[in-house]
Amino acid sequence: MSRDLRHLSPGVPADPALVPSRAGAGEVVLAGAPPRVPRRGRHRTMAQLAWARFRRHRMALAGLCLVAAFALGAAGARVISPYDPERSDLDHRLAAPSWRHPMGTDDLGRDLATRVLYGGRVSLTIGVMAMALAVTIGTAVGALAGYYGRWVDGVLMRLTDMVLSFPSLFVLILLTLVLRTTPVPFLRGGVLAIVLVIALLSWMTVARLVRASFLSLRETTFVEAARGLGAGNARIIVRHILPNSLSPIIVAATLRVASSIVTESGLSFLGFGVQPPVPTWGNMLQAAQDQMTTAPWTAVYPGLMIFLTVIAINYIGDGLRDALDPHHLR
Repeated sequence: MSRDLRHLSPGVPADPALVPSRAGAGEVVLAGAPPRVPRRGRHRTMAQLAWARFRRHRMALAGLCLVAAFALGAAGARVISPYDPERSDLDHRLAAPSWRHPMGTDDLGRDLATRVLYGGRVSLTIGVMAMALAVTIGTAVGALAGYYGRWVDGVLMRLTDMVLSFPSLFVLILLTLVLRTTPVPFLRGGVLAIVLVIALLSWMTVARLVRASFLSLRETTFVEAARGLGAGNARIIVRHILPNSLSPIIVAATLRVASSIVTESGLSFLGFGVQPPVPTWGNMLQAAQDQMTTAPWTAVYPGLMIFLTVIAINYIGDGLRDALDPHHLR
């Protein structure tokens, strides 16, 4: 390019505000404009960094896909299967797996694949709801104990130790029997009763994790700054400390789903969980005890679903633990 812009267009005076660009041929920039800084790459948020690390954990990603497939299958059970999960067909009782019944039938002739789908809906719902309630209780207890300390910490942690000392299976069965005779109709032997029982005996681990996190964060600079600006205790807990404690809470919540599913299955297997004819993976196993040798598929498929769901969720928890590690989010 010519040093004088008049050579570009003869007879037209050059604009003094325009100067030739040195960045590239044929480019004109305004005089006095700030120099262009080369872009080094788009800044990624913490969530994007965590997702990138999670995707590198192949087993966790496979577990997430598997759990998503089970959840979608359970949600769309009515569309996927043409059979009624509670309708008996005694002419086809204990039928072996076939094209008509891919997982066979049970002792009442009900399609096992349909009952597995509907049972997954109940079991996954119980796992998620029990996790949500347990994490809520545990987070509240741990946050109060870790932030206030002193006698509040002592009382809440002794309460946590006392609940941990209970024989969990015995208390689970006892509470389930009590709730079966409760005058509250929606708690009497239903899904909500099982959720409440499981949550009341599974919040303690979350409480200890949250307490430890709050103890390490309550004296940090940003908390002192918020306190100096006049922020109240509730605001500091909810807006400043709790968001920085989400990593252990998320990992514990993921693993709590798997634990709740196993607990519900155990209760249903013992006959104290969700009562038939509502299908769950646990009570399907309980009903299959008498057909273990003559029709093993009645126990294999519900047990396989429990196994695959729990191991997939555990892999998701491992992936989240690595992805949310603050030493790697850079």
